[in-house]
Amino acid sequence: MDEQRVTGGGGPPWRRRYGPPWHREPDEGTRGSRWPWRSTVLLTLFVLAGSGFSAHFQHGDRAPLDAFGRVLLIVASGLLLWRHRHPVAVVFGTAGATAVYLGAGYPYGPVFLAVAVACFSAVVAGHRRAAWTAVAMLWAAQVLVSAWLYRWLPPAGDGPGSVDQEIVVTTWIMVIVTFAEVARVRREQWARERAERARRTQRRADEERLRIARELHDVLAHSISVINVQAGVGLALLDSDPEQARTALTTIKAASKEALGEVRQVLDTLRAPGAAPRTPAPGLDRLPELVEQAVSAGLTVTVEGEPPRLAPGTDLAAFRIVQEALTNVVRHSGSRVARVRVGRDDSGSALSLRVDDDGPAAAAGADAGGSGNGLAGMRERAAALGGTIEAGPRADGGWRVLAVLPLRVKEDR
Repeated sequence: MDEQRVTGGGGPPWRRRYGPPWHREPDEGTRGSRWPWRSTVLLTLFVLAGSGFSAHFQHGDRAPLDAFGRVLLIVASGLLLWRHRHPVAVVFGTAGATAVYLGAGYPYGPVFLAVAVACFSAVVAGHRRAAWTAVAMLWAAQVLVSAWLYRWLPPAGDGPGSVDQEIVVTTWIMVIVTFAEVARVRREQWARERAERARRTQRRADEERLRIARELHDVLAHSISVINVQAGVGLALLDSDPEQARTALTTIKAASKEALGEVRQVLDTLRAPGAAPRTPAPGLDRLPELVEQAVSAGLTVTVEGEPPRLAPGTDLAAFRIVQEALTNVVRHSGSRVARVRVGRDDSGSALSLRVDDDGPAAAAGADAGGSGNGLAGMRERAAALGGTIEAGPRADGGWRVLAVLPLRVKEDR
């Protein structure tokens, strides 16, 4: 049986452990409970060191990096500690601190990296409009300072920003937004893939539960019907014909032993998913054994034809369909005669199974005619292989079950 567990988030374990940070989602129970201390401290140190390094190359063009400038850098980067809990407030706070830093004339440098991380966190958290608004405000403030407010802001004697400078700043902002959007799209794609994998796993689990339910129904319905009939015979003959009663009890013992074995085989599938069964699944090669059990339940069964070579799944389905049809004859038909015909259909590309009895139509079809689980299980088996089942009264007053199963079954992909 296919595995029925969906672990954690989605994707392979290596991706959840070593993949990009936007893919390693925390579980629902721990969402928002962890603080990104390490990444925030490392990024803050990098921004401080990088800005100090940039100040040496921009000496004379920009204001010297003093204590207030360093406080602004620490605020812009330190706010990222709350980026998972309050992404909207963080993106606006980081953009505002960066705007003040640039407006004060301090050197350009990796301060934009803090804005990039805040924007990225807000976008992947679903706050695209807030992220775009914050970045747009930062860009507008930069343009306003370089085109007009530079007259009243440090450094002294500063002129309007050059076109190259504005292109660089605008490019940085576009890169930030684009990267965040690409990450958002990729994250949504991974989420869809995880959901689809979960749906496929659940569908396989549901199909496996349905298969096990069909197997248990068919095994128990047939065996218990035989046991019920033989128990009635044994009780009726216990005093008058003890030897015949002993034969009935022997049949009950054999039927119950076989039922226990088949139930154990089905349950082994649950205990060891995916493991090979200890015993082979029954098929039409066990048809004589099935006929013998029906005979012991009081039926006279004749078999016509020889089954062609079948795939294991088709062979099992054919066996269960014949088993269920004979069980319905034992339980519901007034006739004690059944005929089984096995062979290819007229086209030669499908297996034809036909089970007839001469009992009253209403009695024979009381269960198989629609409301019971017998015919439903047979139809599900046939449909799973692309075949069909017809069950109903014959024109001459009997009852017929006709199954057509393709010899070649298309594999699921």
